[in-house]
Amino acid sequence: MSDKARIVPAVSADADAEHIRARVVWYYYVGGITQQEIADKFGMTRLRVNKIIGQARADGSVRIDVRLPLAHCVELEEQLKTRFGLMDARVVPSVTDADELQRLIGEAAGETLDPLLEDGQILGVGWGRTLAAAIKTLTQRRFMESSVATLMGSLTRGYGTATLEVATAFAKVLGAECFYIAAPIYCPSSESLQVLRTHYGIAEAMRRAETADIAMVSCGDLSDRSQLASTQTVAENLAGLRAAGAVGDLLGVFLDNHGRPVDHPLNERVMALSPAQLKEIPRTILASGGMHKAPIVGAILRGGLVKSVVTDEAAATFILQQQI
Repeated sequence: MSDKARIVPAVSADADAEHIRARVVWYYYVGGITQQEIADKFGMTRLRVNKIIGQARADGSVRIDVRLPLAHCVELEEQLKTRFGLMDARVVPSVTDADELQRLIGEAAGETLDPLLEDGQILGVGWGRTLAAAIKTLTQRRFMESSVATLMGSLTRGYGTATLEVATAFAKVLGAECFYIAAPIYCPSSESLQVLRTHYGIAEAMRRAETADIAMVSCGDLSDRSQLASTQTVAENLAGLRAAGAVGDLLGVFLDNHGRPVDHPLNERVMALSPAQLKEIPRTILASGGMHKAPIVGAILRGGLVKSVVTDEAAATFILQQQI
């Protein structure tokens, strides 16, 4: 080895990239300089800067806290609480991008849930992209006496937003144990449903769900936007569900305009907490929005099935204008 040689500590490429990412985000959101100026500063393209900023916002690394009141949203919140006897309501401005709207509603739902959480509680959760977005705004905890319980069975394929995946993510953030209703959402028959409910593991998970202190749920409509409605089991029954008066589902249970379960065989085969059981949970948060979901959100509120709602401006306006 020459006398000029020296040992240089290895620098992690990942750590270096994360350092650059953090500085890009800081300069944009805190430093107030433009994306082009950041690109010039770090010798990268403006497109790359834009991508870094967008990813940081999407993955929860950056949270924007707007302290100025959104007057119309606040007014809608008060109207929703008064009309439906809610403990709380959050209304976010509507945006045209469906994925972005789900993220915004989910983040607001997470902010609503976060201060309610205490060690020793059972948190019941549903599924979907909106609830997955809520996890990003929760404070990391270590709740040794708490547990998370699924409120319904699951799909047989996962997209990161299925029941088991969402519950696991909640439990990881809270440092809590997780109990799964490890069964499909819809059983082949009402008889097979009853048999599965006797399984000791499923029975224990159902007991946890039924005695939850807090529940966070979403809902689905009957359009092709709904992941549940797109499954073969539900797709084959859509005509019958509509004929029975269904406007959407809550935990896989299909409801009419008044929030009542419709008379349909699928509702006799669903592995989930019933609307009546959900209604008995002390704190329940419904997080869902978009005009395509406004009818089912309104139905759930009219049925008095939840204590709190997080939705968007357009959906809230539609619901309050309905005369049913």
